[in-house]
Amino acid sequence: MARKQTHRSRYGRYAGGPDPLAPPVDLAEALDAIGEDVMAGYSPEHAMQEFLRRGGRQQQGLDDLARQVADKRRELLATHNLDGTFADIRKLLDEAVLAERKQLARDLDDDARFAEMRIENLPPSTAAAVNELSDYPFRSSEAREKYEQIKDLLGREMLDQRFAGMKQALEGATDEDRARIGEMLSDLNELLESHARGEDTDEQFADFMDKHGDFFPENPSNIDELLDSLAERAAAAQRMLNSMTPEQRQELMELSQQAFGSPELMQQLAQLDANLQGLRPGEDWSGSEEFGGEQGMGLGDGTGVIQDLAQLDQLSEQLSQQYTGARMDDLDLDALARQLGDDAAASARTLADLERALRDRGYLTKDAEGELKLSPRAMRELGKTLLRDVATRLSGRAGARDARKAGAAGEPTGSSREWQFGDTEPWDVTRTLTNAAIRRAGGDDRLIAIEDVEVQETEARTQAAVALLVDTSFSMAMDGRWVPMKRTVLALHHLIQTRFRGDSLELIAFGRHAQTMDIDTLTALSAEWDKGTNLHHALQLANRHFRRHPNAQPVLLIVTDGEPTSHLEPDGEVWFSYPPHPLTIAYSVKELDKSTRLGAQTTIFRLGEDPGLARFVDQLAHRAGGRVIAPELDGLGAAVVDGYLGSRGGSSYGGLEWGWRGGWVG
Repeated sequence: MARKQTHRSRYGRYAGGPDPLAPPVDLAEALDAIGEDVMAGYSPEHAMQEFLRRGGRQQQGLDDLARQVADKRRELLATHNLDGTFADIRKLLDEAVLAERKQLARDLDDDARFAEMRIENLPPSTAAAVNELSDYPFRSSEAREKYEQIKDLLGREMLDQRFAGMKQALEGATDEDRARIGEMLSDLNELLESHARGEDTDEQFADFMDKHGDFFPENPSNIDELLDSLAERAAAAQRMLNSMTPEQRQELMELSQQAFGSPELMQQLAQLDANLQGLRPGEDWSGSEEFGGEQGMGLGDGTGVIQDLAQLDQLSEQLSQQYTGARMDDLDLDALARQLGDDAAASARTLADLERALRDRGYLTKDAEGELKLSPRAMRELGKTLLRDVATRLSGRAGARDARKAGAAGEPTGSSREWQFGDTEPWDVTRTLTNAAIRRAGGDDRLIAIEDVEVQETEARTQAAVALLVDTSFSMAMDGRWVPMKRTVLALHHLIQTRFRGDSLELIAFGRHAQTMDIDTLTALSAEWDKGTNLHHALQLANRHFRRHPNAQPVLLIVTDGEPTSHLEPDGEVWFSYPPHPLTIAYSVKELDKSTRLGAQTTIFRLGEDPGLARFVDQLAHRAGGRVIAPELDGLGAAVVDGYLGSRGGSSYGGLEWGWRGGWVG
């Protein structure tokens, strides 16, 4: 019977580029958060940085990553100390001395007694004792071996400070191996000195790497890369030395003379340090750290920890994004992965992708002065999000019902939307075929797919001229109504621009005086201390808008939190009085009467609980045959949109037909 063949698969870490299973960048969440901050008065650049700093619902932000970096730094300092090499040498020295004493106790000759006296009178300093024994004729082979281990350990630690991994690589090294080290150091210093003199060292570098390349696993491709890696490590070694106590530095200097039993090694290393400091003076050669832990480190390991601390400091600065020209692309993702793990690097990569997408996909553009601003595309996306929130609120109200209309039952709005099950509106053929062509260009060979289909929106309606008057006096910002007001304006603007394109919307902001504004300007408007609520001027601008559209139904929507305290004089000057002056009230009422005569359907949205304001707006609404709505702040957008739809006699939006119902004070 034939043996059944089995197939075995091996799975490893994906290394072919960005993680194909990584979640997509959530631009909608980012844009919503940025828009919220912009409407609160921050610049788009600041708003974007704030979102990157905070992160999203399921996305770590820069602040969280920076906290992890700070925690890692504190942990390294609190865990380690710089006594590791000294402790290892002291242990080997104690073992050597004990073994020699045992041997001398067995020897009965007079020389043994003199040797005992020398051993008993060794200096208490480890370094001094090691140097004292440099010419001592050990009788114990074990003691001699321990002492040789001290010299070998010192040599390997000294090299490990400058060349990471040398301590392990040279364990059990022969005299021939140590001779190769000396030759490499000599050739390296010669190469660096030639480079310092400005000579062409390309060929010399190539020869050096051919001969000594196995000492440099990072495989530098040119002398500058070699210099960078060597100088970074040497500077860390110097900072480690600076971090030691004066006693430790003195002891290390004395011990270093015994490294490999060859003072020439320290001379070569000192020459190497001098060459590197001259060629890379920009490295931090003077810093220090304060270690306070229990875990001792050797010289090489300590230098590595100092390098880690320096890398953590660089990451902290990169994550702060506080320096001039800071961009998320500046983040060293490899260093972040090394210090905090792959998850942290993935989070940072997502943030970088998000910032790049916001800039590259046209959500942020620069104005004439070079300042970032939200693009029209970003405004549309924000409006869509806000209007979706409004639709959610409205669809949950009593009286809302599903009322999809057949195409023949209404007038096309000029807009289209994706087909949904149950739709009977006629297809928008142009949009449907365009969607199909774009999809096929992406490699999908289906002729027409269901997701391509868009239908024409229809509505039984008349054209409307809408004037939205929003109070921009300082009290709106002071009482937390600034951002809800802007969100409301943006939602209504998006509704009219996309669903009721035949309607004409005029946005009018009124504080001490009134002015018409486009949506971009109003959204970015900062709160200013501006005394006055000039409803009179705002109504003048609204009536001018109504007269420009004589065949449209006038719709007047007023959002305010205060009685009028200023008006325009006949000469155009602003007149202010608080408490409200009867003349200001009279001017405002007179202008509202003009709106009523033009046929305006008036809705006043009263914010706040001021009794004087409540009486005033009730009287205005009664005089104009309108209504007053006092919504909660989080329901302002839904109230204004519903007020607009109700003023048009009950209109459909997104397949839902709404008319105004109760639930508000009015």
